Amino acid sequence: MFTHARALGAALTLAMGVASSAALAGPRAAAEPAGHTAVQKVLHRLTTDDGAPGALAEVRDRRGVTVLTSGVADLRTNAPVRANSNFRIGSMTKPYVATVVLQLVGEHRVALDVPVERYLPGVVRGHGNDGRRITVRELLQHTSGLPDYLTYLTPQDILADRYAHHEPAELLRIALAHPPLFRPGRKWSYSNTNYLLASMLIEKVTGHPYGAEIERRILRPLGLRSTSVPGDETGIPGPHPRGYVRPGAGADPIDATEFNPSVAAGSGNMISSASDVSRFFDALLHGRLLRPAELAEMTRTRATGSSDGRAYGLGLERHPLPCGGVYWGHDGDIFGFATMSGTTTDGRQATVMVNLDPGGSDAQDADVKAAVTTALCS
Repeated sequence: MFTHARALGAALTLAMGVASSAALAGPRAAAEPAGHTAVQKVLHRLTTDDGAPGALAEVRDRRGVTVLTSGVADLRTNAPVRANSNFRIGSMTKPYVATVVLQLVGEHRVALDVPVERYLPGVVRGHGNDGRRITVRELLQHTSGLPDYLTYLTPQDILADRYAHHEPAELLRIALAHPPLFRPGRKWSYSNTNYLLASMLIEKVTGHPYGAEIERRILRPLGLRSTSVPGDETGIPGPHPRGYVRPGAGADPIDATEFNPSVAAGSGNMISSASDVSRFFDALLHGRLLRPAELAEMTRTRATGSSDGRAYGLGLERHPLPCGGVYWGHDGDIFGFATMSGTTTDGRQATVMVNLDPGGSDAQDADVKAAVTTALCS
């Protein structure tokens, strides 16, 4: 999650019409399987009970690729959600950043268990006297103890000057002005500061912006043409829904589609489509981006303490499935959007995207996850 984007107030019931559609690829288009009907019901719940304007799910299994949608892409025009829509993917950016770092590990340019101090001298050295001990692994696994800069940079502040550029050093100073949460490696706590530093590490080691490395190492080789690292670009390229936030109980939703995503540098600023996200996770988990040794490190997890049994690897989440087994992936929330993707080891995939920042809505969070698990268990 791009955590503080979730704190924009209480639930708001959206009065709108709901449209649903299913686009099935290939010759099975005329017959919707029962499992897809179950997923469609969850999408409908997202756009009615949970108040999201629109929702999209892409499901990949032995039958092929199915795209299901519900609701609208634009509250002003009531345009439907398009199957090929691009969304901001928030913290789903983290697996891409972690993949590049692990590729550098495989090239012997970065070592996981050495201090970040080796690559970014002086950057976190004095933080609670333990800063120089924080390792690259602890950044990627959220066990560094570094506070999350978004705890202290409020959503209201960001949206009040939504087109402002934010330097990584500025965001890092916000975090390091506060004491560490715990000694490095002792506990687990999700912090966007970790991936801000990971992106800075990529740039220091390679001499190139981390976004350029993501494009060179992942996006171009896999042909992910709908995926981008936007830098300071405030809009979303290609077909996309409007993104909305809840400013407070009883208030009208605010269109937050456009803003400067540099505030989420390295931790949650990417844009993608459901199809591209699924293709990325398929390539990652089937060894087309990392060698076996680095993929094994990525999938070595640590318990997060969450009640749902979620565990965290290096930029990768492992979730138990209600029907047995597990799935791998990540979720992401950012102004206007919520996303989640899951992939099983036998190749089933589901990616769900919603054009409403949940604003702390447990119901929307639960139903986004329910759509993923329903698809994977069907």
